[in-house]
Amino acid sequence: MNVGSLVERNALLFGQRIAFVTEDGRLTHAEFAARVFAFGNALLDRGVGHQGRVAILMRNRIECLEAMYGCGCAGLIGVPLNWRLAPAELIRIVEDCEAEVLVYEAGFSAVAAALLNACPSIRCHASVGDSVAGSEAYEDMLRKASAHRPAVDVDDEAIESLVYTSGTTGAAKGVMLSHRAVVEAARAGSWEGGAQPTDRTLIVMPLFHVGGKIEQMSFWLSGATTYLQSAFDVAGALALIDRERLTAAHLAPTMIAMLLDHPDLPNIDHRSLRLVHYASAPMAVPLLRRAIVTFGPIFVQLYGMTECVLGTVLKAHHHALDGGPAAMRRLASAGQPYLGVDVRIERVGTATEDDAPACLPGDSGEILLRGPALMTGYWNRTGQTIETLRGGWMHTGDIGYLDDEGFLFVVDRKKDMIVSGGENIYSREVEEALSTHSAVREAAVVGVPDQTWGESVFAFVTIAPGSVVTSDELIAHCRREIASYKKPRFIKVVETLPRIFNGKIDKKALRALANEEAAQAPLQAR
Repeated sequence: MNVGSLVERNALLFGQRIAFVTEDGRLTHAEFAARVFAFGNALLDRGVGHQGRVAILMRNRIECLEAMYGCGCAGLIGVPLNWRLAPAELIRIVEDCEAEVLVYEAGFSAVAAALLNACPSIRCHASVGDSVAGSEAYEDMLRKASAHRPAVDVDDEAIESLVYTSGTTGAAKGVMLSHRAVVEAARAGSWEGGAQPTDRTLIVMPLFHVGGKIEQMSFWLSGATTYLQSAFDVAGALALIDRERLTAAHLAPTMIAMLLDHPDLPNIDHRSLRLVHYASAPMAVPLLRRAIVTFGPIFVQLYGMTECVLGTVLKAHHHALDGGPAAMRRLASAGQPYLGVDVRIERVGTATEDDAPACLPGDSGEILLRGPALMTGYWNRTGQTIETLRGGWMHTGDIGYLDDEGFLFVVDRKKDMIVSGGENIYSREVEEALSTHSAVREAAVVGVPDQTWGESVFAFVTIAPGSVVTSDELIAHCRREIASYKKPRFIKVVETLPRIFNGKIDKKALRALANEEAAQAPLQAR
């Protein structure tokens, strides 16, 4: 089973049903398949060889999906580019993968020109939208190609896509995902995520991110209709839910908070929504409760990463607000493993062979994953591949623990864990404590150097509209919620928290700001 098989299957089973809707129009499953096949054949006609790399520089639009699926059908490797990166960063990515083809939308013509000038490996390029001098028109390219499935054999283990990580902790790395990994992720996401053929699904997360891509595939695979937003617009999303009677959506927690806070919400009929997937970051329990009270128990949390797309899932029935203490605790969890996925917790700093002792339930350590959607490895980085996949497990760099029923609790990134006075402090625990205060909208915690304790906790908070609160009050609140040594020493109120493209809080940026603030003067005594 490969991506081409899925495209062919959907055209057969759901041919005349609407597959995609955007501001520019709509496309049936059969029409989409014909255009996907034409794109793949067009590149083969131009001599692009097996597993040749195709850089794709587009926002969320149907042509972006056509290019991504078309590469897979033709045995090529799609390389979706994060269009939010600086040109120099994109040049490094294209040079790293030695892309032969660049397909881009006209709005990125200046960036495309920089890539073409700096990357001699690109020998074929096409523009979507207004014609750009020197580039072939995308529609002309498709019109001249066969709309039948490309006559190439594509092995399950062939690389389907090369997805570059965000690079917040260093240079971006290209994650090689096979057809097997992508198909299994979509199939499991569709089944365990609750997708239905009658769904009308909102996809706003960028398709260059594995979460947006696999979520779209999960609903598309079931025969559903996908509504694409080129970029998240909260008012537009609410209007679309109301007007089109959308039944499902994939959102980051920060997007859910924006929906809840928007003044149009009381006037929007959102009763058609039956399912909301959230991912990319944990959702603070107070926010989750607000969301459930407003929209109902329709939420499903997905935990995974680019290198191992399938991890755990917290299903809708786990989001009930009227359960016992265990059920309430599990609102803060990332759920249980997908079928076929193994989760292991290893103590930080212990041996990592396959027979190394795992942590007992309740004990924190590094989260290891193993399953059918595991990456093949990092492109051009054999050493890092061996290190990350040692023993056959994906070493996630996340810290967490399992309870006695296999629910996974993610408490921190390994690199973000704070060690103060010899004690481990997990940022998620402190953030949850701060978030339970009625005045706090969001909280993010990092560690800063401390001459006495090694590290101290520095918290950034955003405040709910109309609320007033002091650092002393928040620290006193934390002292009641968690052990005293875990409470923040420094607290800074900010208007917004910096984020990377997928909605995750940019802790690298916060850590730099915290170090600068802490060095100038203590904001609050310990």
